[in-house]
Amino acid sequence: MKCLMHGTTRSRAGLRDRRRPQRRGVALMDVIIGSVMLAIGLSVVISLSSRSLASQTDGEKRVIAGWLADELLNMVLVEGPIDYPRMYDTDGYFDEPFEDFRYDVSIEYRGVHAPHRVTARVSWPSGSGWQDLAVQTMIMDRDDRELFLPREPLDPIDRERRYLERIHGEEEAELMQ
Repeated sequence: MKCLMHGTTRSRAGLRDRRRPQRRGVALMDVIIGSVMLAIGLSVVISLSSRSLASQTDGEKRVIAGWLADELLNMVLVEGPIDYPRMYDTDGYFDEPFEDFRYDVSIEYRGVHAPHRVTARVSWPSGSGWQDLAVQTMIMDRDDRELFLPREPLDPIDRERRYLERIHGEEEAELMQ
């Protein structure tokens, strides 16, 4: 090829060499940087998934502990705060499949006609020791005479009127009946 300005001849190979800069080793650097970025991304994903799994397991244990504490309080309510300690252990471990959970029921007597303060505490092993959940409520003594009394409201309940009052208001409910 003849250069018009200078009148010299240049080969095509020489022109190609000048147009394209030296790029040796750049592809290898791209691969190395991409691999490092991929490794960092994967380590972050693995770390987050392990933390997520630990949080889920902890949540499951808390829900189970809540169920078990509720069950203990229901048993105290059914048997009565006076009879419960005579009939059941107030501390120990739950039966299978909850053998990892232990419980403690404390009943505080507060007087003749006062409700008892009942606390159900459920504990379970965790990675950093023992976790626990405590639920406290007030429960009156059972009066066996109340079992035979009729349970009905003092005044009759007009459910249809209550429904109409909610929807239309008091004045319109009276007009509708």
